Amino acid sequence: MDLSGDDRWERHGRQDGQRNGPWSRQRAARLLASRWWRGGIAVTAGALPALAFPAPSLWWFAYVALVPWMLLARSAPTARRAALDGWLGGLGFMVAVHHWLLPSLHVFTLVIAALLGLLWAPWGWLVRRFLGGVPQAGRATAALVVLPSGWLMVELVRSWEGLGGPWGLLGSSQWQVTPALRLVSVGGVWLVSAFVVVVNTAVALLALAAAARATTPRTTPPTDAVSTPPSPHALPALPALAGILAVATAGAAAWAWAPRPEPAGHARVAVVQPGVIEDGTASADKRLAREEALTRTLAGRDVDLVVWGESSVGFDLADRPDVARRIAALSREVGADILVNVDARRSDRPGIFKSSVLVGPAGPTGDRYDKMRLVPFGEYIPARSLLGWATSVGKAAGEDRRRGDHQVVMNTAGNTRGENGRGTGHDLRIGPLVCFESAFPDMSRRLTQDGAQLLLAQSATSSFQHSWAPRQHASLAAVRAAETGRPMVHATLTGVSAVHGPDGARIGNTLGTSASAAAVYDVPLATGETAYVKWGDWPVYAAVLVLVALGLTEGLRSYRRTALRRTAPEQHAPRARTAHESPVRPGR
Repeated sequence: MDLSGDDRWERHGRQDGQRNGPWSRQRAARLLASRWWRGGIAVTAGALPALAFPAPSLWWFAYVALVPWMLLARSAPTARRAALDGWLGGLGFMVAVHHWLLPSLHVFTLVIAALLGLLWAPWGWLVRRFLGGVPQAGRATAALVVLPSGWLMVELVRSWEGLGGPWGLLGSSQWQVTPALRLVSVGGVWLVSAFVVVVNTAVALLALAAAARATTPRTTPPTDAVSTPPSPHALPALPALAGILAVATAGAAAWAWAPRPEPAGHARVAVVQPGVIEDGTASADKRLAREEALTRTLAGRDVDLVVWGESSVGFDLADRPDVARRIAALSREVGADILVNVDARRSDRPGIFKSSVLVGPAGPTGDRYDKMRLVPFGEYIPARSLLGWATSVGKAAGEDRRRGDHQVVMNTAGNTRGENGRGTGHDLRIGPLVCFESAFPDMSRRLTQDGAQLLLAQSATSSFQHSWAPRQHASLAAVRAAETGRPMVHATLTGVSAVHGPDGARIGNTLGTSASAAAVYDVPLATGETAYVKWGDWPVYAAVLVLVALGLTEGLRSYRRTALRRTAPEQHAPRARTAHESPVRPGR
């Protein structure tokens, strides 16, 4: 029989697929059946989303980064194995996002990551429950709702300060994407995290549909068929495409209709970044001297506020009035208040505090904010009697810092400026945060509700100078600004310092980790209330309702199955008969 070129090509292709396809699948199956290989793959797959955050900042990768992890967990032979895949993937994610802690906490970083990774074990179980096999349309649709809800619960629980805080929330990876920042203004970082997981789930469903279609033998439909019903393998693709379309529609709706901040003039804010100062007995004096020199360069530049970084002053100003007088003299010379950050033992109460202190021409104005949320192990050790040994294996806090008990909005002497650049006569109201407090959405929201026009974060990441940490930290200012509709200044000792406008867009240039400089920014101010400020963390509440509904549904289904087994009549097997058709008599 003579074959055309296309026929011969198709025939050889099928033969190659028959030879190579099963072998490749068998090899993959053997790897996944190995406990160690599968565990290593789970850790690696869980680490992939870290590439979406700074410094790589592959923001687009976030929308597919979870797919390998999902496909692995859904292939687990048992629910227990799926939970283990979730745990190991969570371990990989936490190590990858916080790898810059390794030089400080050493092996303790892995211990913390392993403990926090347990939060993803239920999520791994959910992935297998809703993506296992070839999901039909109903289960695929449920997966697009349940899996993002489960992910949000993981982010919510680990956002508790005692577990390390909300560092590395998936939605934060979209800090430079304008449409995503519009969504942030509606539902906070939580809404963007949920939508990113929706897209990942949809891509995983499309991959499953494609794989099922590729492994199904093709049959030629009868020529007289009027219509062909959709293939079962195409069913997961329909909800997947609908999920992607829903995310795109929500983004377009937020862009068109979400409330936007109303312009309200601007303020000229200076950031003083002294740069790296070598540690030593005189490091606090050297840093102060460098900050004074940089601040003097601002004289005559018509600034409204000067901001120094975290731990910029290593002396209690009440205990060292000479230092307070030096900073007050700088304020008079520059013509603006100076927001410093004091990291010292207080003279009026026991313990070490990190405090934002406003200093004017006459000295400290009386406005002071004591840091409320401390960095675990960096500023205090949780359950020190149990975990105090961490100080012997890393740079954990030798003494616990003390906490403040309320947030503060400060009034500065600087005026807000109108469109013509002239002062409006209204004081500039600022809301300070210290260090990783800028990772907490609720804190910046509260300051905005209390009337802050400008959000400020004073930070110091010199311990992680040559890692991804400084850029990751600076990127959070964009998210907090977009959530609240208020500009945010991120001022550090050693970089990266950055300023973002009310819509999250970056203002001016950043001060990198190699800079020792003072920079002035014309910061646009805004009024109005974003949907997130008004309604808060509503995506989290919606996720809770979804999971509660799932729990009730699963419980009811289990109850019905049990009830049916109890009420079903007992089926007796027919009695055995002899060759002469008489019943067998037991014991005879």
